[in-house]
Amino acid sequence: MAGKIESAIFGSGCFWCTEAVFDNLKGVQSVKPGYAGGTVAEPTYEAVCSGTTGHAEAAKIDFDPGQISYAELLNVFFATHDPTTLNRQGNDIGSQYRSIILYASAEQKRAAEQAIKELTADKTFDKPIVTEVKPLDKFYEAEAYHHQYYKNNFNQPYCQFVISPKLAKLRQKFSNKLKDQN
Repeated sequence: MAGKIESAIFGSGCFWCTEAVFDNLKGVQSVKPGYAGGTVAEPTYEAVCSGTTGHAEAAKIDFDPGQISYAELLNVFFATHDPTTLNRQGNDIGSQYRSIILYASAEQKRAAEQAIKELTADKTFDKPIVTEVKPLDKFYEAEAYHHQYYKNNFNQPYCQFVISPKLAKLRQKFSNKLKDQN
């Protein structure tokens, strides 16, 4: 029986990757790709890709904090993308691919800032973390063809060369947090 469901909004590059990663975690009820952090109402994929809306590709992760904590989600977030590259992840370049945490409460803000502080103190990354931490204004769900993109397009080259390695890293580093694959 699920407890009270909370939401986390993370942008860690392409939202197809973010959705595929978080969709595998125990306690995650749903993951929806979308757009957040910008200034234009009802943005479209094409508009966001143009770089003119200010939005990042992001994912809304609905989770049961009784099964997985926000802090645990942050651990996965930082471990499955490069939070030190400004406005890019690998070959995906543009402000829509920036590393961003959009918090919905003071507790989420504190947790995000604490995670960055600890990762910095531990020198987890060779370069400074550039992840943006800002309040969530509005999350706009992406067009239907973006939903479950990896599951529906597994054999597409982008999925094989970009998303599959992220999932392999997830399985290696967080095997105890994964949903049963049966």
